[in-house]
Amino acid sequence: MGRRQVGFGVRLDRRQQEPDSSAVQGFRREVCKRKRHHARLHEVVPAPAPKRAAGAFYCIAEESMGTALNINNIEVIYDHVILVLKGVSLAVPEGKIVALLGANGAGKSTTLKAISNLLSAERGDVTKGSIEYKGERVDRLTPNDLVRRGVIQVMEGRHCFGHLTVEENLLTGAYTRQVSNIQVRRDLERIYDYFPRLKERRKSQSGYTSGGEQQMTAIGRAMMAKPSMILLDEPSMGLAPQVVEEIFEIVKDLNRRENVSFLLAEQNTMVALRYADFGYILENGRVVMEGAASELASNEDVKEFYLGVSGAGRKNFRDMKFYRRRKRWLA
Repeated sequence: MGRRQVGFGVRLDRRQQEPDSSAVQGFRREVCKRKRHHARLHEVVPAPAPKRAAGAFYCIAEESMGTALNINNIEVIYDHVILVLKGVSLAVPEGKIVALLGANGAGKSTTLKAISNLLSAERGDVTKGSIEYKGERVDRLTPNDLVRRGVIQVMEGRHCFGHLTVEENLLTGAYTRQVSNIQVRRDLERIYDYFPRLKERRKSQSGYTSGGEQQMTAIGRAMMAKPSMILLDEPSMGLAPQVVEEIFEIVKDLNRRENVSFLLAEQNTMVALRYADFGYILENGRVVMEGAASELASNEDVKEFYLGVSGAGRKNFRDMKFYRRRKRWLA
């Protein structure tokens, strides 16, 4: 009873073939629940508008000075999965120093690599937005084309050729220029005027020079290409405070005398804001605050979260460990 013989198999009757209706409904509810959860995970949440320091310039690009670099709402994804930059927008005026600040992993180096189009080497890609340099879209140009247009990046960690002398490293910066050897030598002597320590060590192998001297070599090599903009990534990394001050003084001197614009990514907020004209603060791939450097340096949130100082005095570790829970500008 209840089953029919078919060949060598057994086929259950209709009541036994159909699963319990309540189980089917429960399964369907679970599937719908997981689909909704998956959709929420992949939902694109619009980035909150960055706060601006009181009294700061509301839009750098709208100032009377010309805008050299304009980044418009870019997104960067690594390996087609990891979203690192989430709608970053910033501007660098002609002849100014702009600091890109934030903790480790905030997206500072990724922003510079997106400008230089070096992301493909790390399986990254700009999937949204645009990057303009002097009114021209440059986000699809090769790094070589950007160098010829005057945009040079000094990578994090210096990356000098250790087996070459300091002078040979500097000369590699002029490789793309179609000028005479006499002109290259003149430019080299001009670099030595800015970096007298390099002139003393010009015959030394770069691999045997100090970290500060290697950083100077990397900046001098970039200057040998006659840039109009330098992207400077973590210039203070691993250096003594006195050397950091010396390098930032040289950067300020190059900016003033050579009219070179600088976009520098830096974790040392205190030093960077002292030498920069404007600043942007990145947090988790978003610009959360922007404004004039002097205004950012006096902002209570910046002082508390990045300088460890607030109206209540200097913070200790117990107070600062709650930093991630208290990011007021992301509220």
